[in-house]
Formats: sequence, C-alpha cells, structure tokens
Amino acid sequence: MKKQFPLNYYKDLENLQAVDFAIVELTLYLDTHPDDYEAIQEYNMLIKQRKHIKKAFEVRYGSLTSFGYSYTRHPWDWKEAPWPWQV
Repeated sequence: MKKQFPLNYYKDLENLQAVDFAIVELTLYLDTHPDDYEAIQEYNMLIKQRKHIKKAFEVRYGSLTSFGYSYTRHPWDWKEAPWPWQV
C-alpha cells in the first residue's frame, strides 16, 4: 500500500521540483550563453531560493539526500523519509 503524506508535503515537493527544473534549464541556457549577466543573476537567485526551500522541506519531512548533502536529525532518520517511488 502506498504511504500517504500530508497535502503540504506534495505541494512543498512540487515547489522544490519546479525550482530544480528552472535551475537545470538555466544551466543549459548558460552553457550556450555564458556572458548573459541577467541569466547568471537569475541562476544565483534560484540557487539561493532552492537552499531555503530544501532546508525548510527537510525540517518538516526529513532528509532528501544522503552522502553528505543533507543534515540529519537524532536518531538517524534517513530510513524514515519517503523514497521517490513512495510519493
């Protein structure tokens, strides 16, 4: 049976995914337009925004990543967070 999460979980995850998508798109654009100052400013703003969103998400729901990319709570909670195929 699929694990159910609060409605805000899905909304917060979608918000993070939208920012990730924009970052990837800007990365591809900047690969071919490396001197576009406005795009670089937008990219840096999105990176900062993503850090805040990710931190808030992990405080509410647990770690998104392991291997040194995310802090953890005590006790070790990596196994408690939902896996991508659970949502």
